[in-house]
Amino acid sequence: MRMADGPPHAGGAQRRPVAGVRGGAAFDGRDWVAEERPVALEFNGVAQAVMLATPLDLEDFALGFALSEGLLDAPGELHGLEAVESPEGITLKLQIAARCMARLKARRRALAGRTGCGLCGIESLAQLERPLAPLPPGPAVPRAALARAQAELRGLQALQHATGAVHAAAWCGDDGAVRLLREDVGRHNALDKLIGAMARTGTLAAAGAGTEGFFAVTSRASYEMLHKTAAARVRLLVAVSAATTMAVDLAGRLGVGLAGFARGHDLVVYAGAERIDMRERDDGR
Repeated sequence: MRMADGPPHAGGAQRRPVAGVRGGAAFDGRDWVAEERPVALEFNGVAQAVMLATPLDLEDFALGFALSEGLLDAPGELHGLEAVESPEGITLKLQIAARCMARLKARRRALAGRTGCGLCGIESLAQLERPLAPLPPGPAVPRAALARAQAELRGLQALQHATGAVHAAAWCGDDGAVRLLREDVGRHNALDKLIGAMARTGTLAAAGAGTEGFFAVTSRASYEMLHKTAAARVRLLVAVSAATTMAVDLAGRLGVGLAGFARGHDLVVYAGAERIDMRERDDGR
């Protein structure tokens, strides 16, 4: 068995002893294993969530989580961030604007538990869907661009190639070129990291507008993945696996294009067909 060469990312994986059988032959050696650690998010000293995450791009993760969960309306409302390590994990201490903190306290009141599902901090079914404005019309993305995005995405997943254990989320231009990518053991975390990175570089659209390009993810397209996409004002989410009913319904309400099983030039469009130009290319594909 060929082991992965060189560390994929500082802090993203650890070299561990492994043994097994491959192709009928026994092997032993050392291989890269994706790092997973508890990451707690505190807002002005108040605990909000504990996620299991890859300890990479944590500033992006904190900002992206805060924006996609509606705890912040804009990047400028994050006034400070400190990462504190302990034997138990990592605590991200965010200092946020007072008006945001008041909203967070009203939302959580007597929070009873934590979840890694992307629905952190809600107490009832009535709070499930945070109001989001529908996405405005925009140019359709060529079907060939979706295929290009998937091909580039596979080639850029350094941590996945080394460990086989992480998801990726990428922001792609309308031509399918991957402009920004983040990886994590959690699919929601990878998307939050991507959204945070986009916010830090000023590429997220303002409220009421649409962010250029589309998201490509290496996971299924579930409700919370679609919700985070809409919160980032991105018009199209393209997943390598299937969509869920709640994701399809939410995409329809918010005008987000939703495609799954995107592999090569194949795909399934679940919602927002007008977001994708399905015309064939000159070579007939």
